[in-house]
Amino acid sequence: MRTGRMAPLLAVGITATLVPALAPAQASAAPRQQVSEAPSLQTFAHQRPAWHRCDTSRSAAFQCATVEVPLDYNRPGSRTIKLAVSRVKTAAPGKRRGVLLFNPGGPGGEGLDMPLMMKDALPKKVRERYDLIGFDPRGVGRSSPVTCGLTAAEENIEHPYQQATFSHDVKWARTVADKCRARNGDRLRYITTRNTARDMDVIRTVLGERKLSYLGYSYGTYLGAVYAQMFPGRTDRFVLDSAVDPARAWRGMIQVWAEGAEPAFARWTKWTARHHRTYGLGDTPAGVRKTFWGLVARADRTPIDYDGQKLTGDDIRASLRAQFFSPEYAAQVVADLKRSAAGHATSRPHPLAAAARPPTDNGTAVFWTVVCGDTAAWPHDPEQYRRDAVRDRAKYPLYGDFGSNITPCAFWGRPAEPVTKVDTGVGLLTVQNQWDPQTPLVSGLGMHHALKGSRMVYVKGGEGHGVYAGDPRACADRTVDAYLSDGRLPAKDVTCEVSGHQRPGLNQRVVPAPGHTPQAPRF
Repeated sequence: MRTGRMAPLLAVGITATLVPALAPAQASAAPRQQVSEAPSLQTFAHQRPAWHRCDTSRSAAFQCATVEVPLDYNRPGSRTIKLAVSRVKTAAPGKRRGVLLFNPGGPGGEGLDMPLMMKDALPKKVRERYDLIGFDPRGVGRSSPVTCGLTAAEENIEHPYQQATFSHDVKWARTVADKCRARNGDRLRYITTRNTARDMDVIRTVLGERKLSYLGYSYGTYLGAVYAQMFPGRTDRFVLDSAVDPARAWRGMIQVWAEGAEPAFARWTKWTARHHRTYGLGDTPAGVRKTFWGLVARADRTPIDYDGQKLTGDDIRASLRAQFFSPEYAAQVVADLKRSAAGHATSRPHPLAAAARPPTDNGTAVFWTVVCGDTAAWPHDPEQYRRDAVRDRAKYPLYGDFGSNITPCAFWGRPAEPVTKVDTGVGLLTVQNQWDPQTPLVSGLGMHHALKGSRMVYVKGGEGHGVYAGDPRACADRTVDAYLSDGRLPAKDVTCEVSGHQRPGLNQRVVPAPGHTPQAPRF
């Protein structure tokens, strides 16, 4: 997200008929399995992690270790890197099935702390079945981190298209790519989703497991799908929550934010018109639209002083895109913005207020390294980006030009290998809110359709990014709990309604990406 602008956003609710899907697996006593068919990789399979207490200020049950993996899996005898791995072992060894590995999203999200966070979110019947495993993916956090030496301005990825500033946007994109190459050399070529999936399989092997179970959020859904595609025989119970469409990796996933924002904005205008007495933004959808776009035009002429910041119309469009997926929340923000434009101070901080800047650019550096390095589908001609931005601003006025403007991927090197085609028939579970701002419904459906053996839990009316949140009363959570604990994959797709005890749009995901970087987008 844009520097000092937005924070990420959840919901659920009803029952479904479930049938047993997966046969009981052999767990911890299983013999160590090969990492791959390449004999030279067996060196990595026989590591013995030196588990130790992660931090004296935390529970002694939270253990950490490092695992060594090849930088380039085609040359496993060459350079290696170290991965930071963590675990919380099950308190019921007799009920243990295996390991459950987590990814919080990204690319660039740190996952080392996830076992400790998920320990309190998961129900007892799930916790007893698994050792909970976290890791920082290659290049991230404590796993041989990369940096590009970017300034705060260079980390800002949201560039609205304007004819007068396009040359500056091109310069920014080239500068970021050049800085990343200068700092990291050819190491960047190997920080990819496919190699992170291979790393996951090394972790599985080192832990002595025949198969891997997994819970991935957002970008973690794509990582999980790539693993299932590459290692179908080693894929056990996989839950992919708030999914990336693999057919849109990766430019299309930035562009889909614009596509998904337009129906959310239209829904917001209808909801807000019905609550005109509360917010005073217009008593018809057309009136609400006029109020919003009037504020944007006003800020373009003279930036609005809002909680100590001077906001342009472009700032408002970028900052509010995600908020429109939760109408009540967005209406309050726009009402506050309207008061600020009239010269009245706002009474409380909210998403447009400045956020603390992280100490390094690691999250942003990994984001570009992965999305640029996973696929060769990025255009290299700046004029293509110009044309697309002009087209999409007209088609998706809220965010289209942001989503299609030039990025550092225009100047990135060629990928080390082709992008993964996801079409596996492995049985697994996807989970999706109807109103998700980061991975909109069309994206979740794309993943579900690509995974031929998957079942989908769809939360009708669900708002926010991330569904599975440790609420045993919620329909979606009950379905995921049954699958993880007993292997009961639904016989068919499940539609849940938002529960009456949950207020749509106010649920906050309990698994934020540790070390979340506001400057870098998060899938």
